[in-house]
Formats: sequence, structure tokens, C-alpha cells
Amino acid sequence: MEYKSPNYQHGEQRKIGVLLVNLGTPQAPTKAALKSYLKTFLSDPRVVEFQGPRWLWLLILNVIILNIRPKKSAEAYAGIWDELGENTGSPLLHISQLQHQALQQQLGDGVVVELAMRYGQPSIESGLDNLQKQGAHSVIILPLYPQYSASTSASIFDAVTAVYQQRRWLPDVRFISHYHDHDRYIEALAQSVQSHQKQHGKQFLLMSFHGIPLRYLHKGDPYHCECHKTGRLLAERLGLQAHEYQVSFQSIFGREPWLQPYTDATLKALPEKGIKAVQVICPGFAADCLETLEEIVVENQDYFMAAGGQSFSYVPALNDSQAHIELLAALVNQHSQGLSSKDSGFNEHTASRFQQHPFNQKG
Repeated sequence: MEYKSPNYQHGEQRKIGVLLVNLGTPQAPTKAALKSYLKTFLSDPRVVEFQGPRWLWLLILNVIILNIRPKKSAEAYAGIWDELGENTGSPLLHISQLQHQALQQQLGDGVVVELAMRYGQPSIESGLDNLQKQGAHSVIILPLYPQYSASTSASIFDAVTAVYQQRRWLPDVRFISHYHDHDRYIEALAQSVQSHQKQHGKQFLLMSFHGIPLRYLHKGDPYHCECHKTGRLLAERLGLQAHEYQVSFQSIFGREPWLQPYTDATLKALPEKGIKAVQVICPGFAADCLETLEEIVVENQDYFMAAGGQSFSYVPALNDSQAHIELLAALVNQHSQGLSSKDSGFNEHTASRFQQHPFNQKG
């Protein structure tokens, strides 16, 4: 069925819409839900740039991976489900909803904010639909990925444009591709570290970012450089010396080389170097999720302690902290400059008059 754009009337207020987008989450911590989620996620050619024919990757995915990985992933998700309270469900979704509400309150009535997930629900298509229904003539796409990568930010761009390719009426669209070195972002990270250190003291700081295959860097993906710039700026803001922090990369998948050093290998090696107390922050995650609450807090903490570590603590993601919401609002305000508040001047009446113009009559 063809999508029908809503009717607009002269004199209506032109609102700015914001689509807040994160990665996504399964509907439940079950094998069936994980199989559906992982199939969508790992079928994205931006996520897995398979070195071979597309059909071969889809065969491997459907025949091997989706018959093995969902059970293990479901067990991991079960360990963090309702982590934030009774019946809160997926931490990523719950925190994202809090971010959505807080950002809407921060921006006020002139801006409408919708939440979407790249994989799963609420979908990008439903988010764009809701913005249009609320009168958003201009839309700002805000992926919650501070550091740009083709496997994350560009994938969201693909999904947004795929929706708009099916539409007759298009809003003005602006896309925020990254904010890895934004002053407010670095300040928010610094505040979170300092707040954590007031309770736990100052220890060696490991900045763990999500990894990507090394060949993506060789193809020109700027993600590696942006992660290191974030790390450098945060270290400078905190007054850290080179021996007091390190950047590493987590969540390795498959057998090919990924960005190094790996977080798990780094934590296993630190005690041998005399560093037996560590604090871990994951600056690339806008909301706590499986990769932080299970992979870091549980799995990687076990690696560190088993290797001789004595003290391990995790600095929570920025989540819905006031400093984070103010950063997101600042990004929206920055990218909304110059957008008109007047109506478009196009509705059914003007369309009818256009059709009756002599140049548009047959004969």
C-alpha cells in the first residue's frame, strides 16, 4: 500500500523533528527472540562486509550462526534483563526511553522527539511516520554513536533513506554523523569519571570502545581515529598521563583481525604489569547494554581478577544523565540553525489550483 502523506494547512507551525536512534535490542531474552534479532542485525551488509559472494554469507548465517549463537546470546541477555529494576526489561531500551523523555522535555514544545532502533522496535520507519504526523517539516537524525563508522552511523543513514525513497513528500533532513570531539561530550564523560572516582578513588582508566574489523580501517573508515581522539581529549580533560590510561577495543566477532589492543587481552595482561586496580569506561556506548553490563562488568572483570587483579569497577555510560541530555540538546540546536518556522505553503488547495493551471491541462 502506498504511503499517504498527511494533509498540511496554511498557517500551521512548522515543527522540527528529532529522531533519536540507537542500535536495538531483542524483544525478550529468549532463543527465538535472539534468532530474529541477530538475523536482522547480521544480515546488514554495513555490519558484515563479507569477503565473498553475498549468498555465501547468508548461507553461513542461516545454517550455522543462527543455529548456534542465539542460545548463548539469550543466556547473556537473561543475565541483564530487568537489571535496572523489576519489569524494566532490556536496559538499552529502558534507558533509551528515558533519554527520549528527557530530551523532549529539554527541547520544549517547538521540537518533537521520537525514539527508534536500527534493528528491532520501535522501528526507524515508525519514528519517521510519527514525526510527520506531528507536523515535523524538518527532521534531524541523531544516531547515538559518538564515533562514526560505516557499520553504525552509515547503516542508520541507509535505513532512513530507504524509508524516504518510498515517500512522495520529503522533509528537510539533517544527519548528525558523529560528535566524538564535542566539548560537551568530553565534559560529560569527564564528569562521569570524576563522580565515579569520588566513590572508588582514582585508578588506572581503561577506555574500551566497540571494535570493528581492521580491514574497515584500511578501507578508510575513520572510527579508529575518532575513538583515539575521544580517548586523548578525555585524558587531557582529566589530567591523565600516558601511563594512567589506555584505549582498547571489545566485542570481537569472527576470526579476522579487529582493531587492537583487545579489551579482554589487555585486562588479562595488566596485572603482570603491576596494574592491579582498574576502572573501565565505554565512551562509545550512549546507554548501558549487553556489551557493558555483561561483557565488561561480568566477563571481562572475571578475566582481570583471574589474572591477578585486585580491584575492578565500571564507570556507567552517560545514559540519561543531565550532562548527556544537555549534550544531545546542544547537538540538536546546533544542527537546527537556519531551519524555517514558517509553513510550506503547500496543501490540497494549492495542489488543486496547480492541476487547473493552463500549462497542466491536456489539449
